[in-house]
Amino acid sequence: EQPWIHYPPVCVVQEEEVVVQEEELQEEDQQVIETWTSNIKACTCDCESAESPTLSLKNIINVTLSSSECPYHSALGFESGSVTSDQISCSNQDQYTSWYSSWIPNKARLNNQGFGCAWLSKFNDQYQWLQIDLKEVGVVSGILTQGRCDADEWITKYSIQYRSVETLNWIYYKDQTGNNRVFYGNSDRSSTVQNLLRPPIVARYIRLLPLGWHTRIAIRMELLMCMNKCT
Repeated sequence: EQPWIHYPPVCVVQEEEVVVQEEELQEEDQQVIETWTSNIKACTCDCESAESPTLSLKNIINVTLSSSECPYHSALGFESGSVTSDQISCSNQDQYTSWYSSWIPNKARLNNQGFGCAWLSKFNDQYQWLQIDLKEVGVVSGILTQGRCDADEWITKYSIQYRSVETLNWIYYKDQTGNNRVFYGNSDRSSTVQNLLRPPIVARYIRLLPLGWHTRIAIRMELLMCMNKCT
């Protein structure tokens, strides 16, 4: 069981070893891939419950900036449904009619099942994107992705853009060399691949831009939010 997705009633902090999966990559891609195994502290309680303390965004940002890493991670709510349909949008959304109306952005939810279990891009090129509006500025610390539940379709790599205000230009998430960071995604339809953001992103709007895919651009996902404590 993945503790950052399913929350039991008792608040416990656990450490779990997470291994980022990789697809078979072309030789030029090997220069930018990061392979790592680390101990991730994940809140296994519902940090947004009525009994939990209100966490200060300023405190979270201060903790994050001091270490470039979040102490704890909490799911935003794609899988639970707390992320609403109006918070998720995509490129060419006005063209989602007929068969595609069952594969709209709102279906891009981790572990979604059945017909219409993922977001399918109507076009398969590097101009497509999936966008999330957090409704307010938050600290995003990671991304989980899966492929389509009923077919061998998934994204193999992607980049991330973000901004805090709708009128501002989009900013690419960069790697340590100043290049646009390439995140490596899935290698099958069902496995969950986690990419942590080090440092996290402070923004309201997040865009996932597919750079590579198997058969078709298909995404189920969850965002991880940075927490400075879970008590």
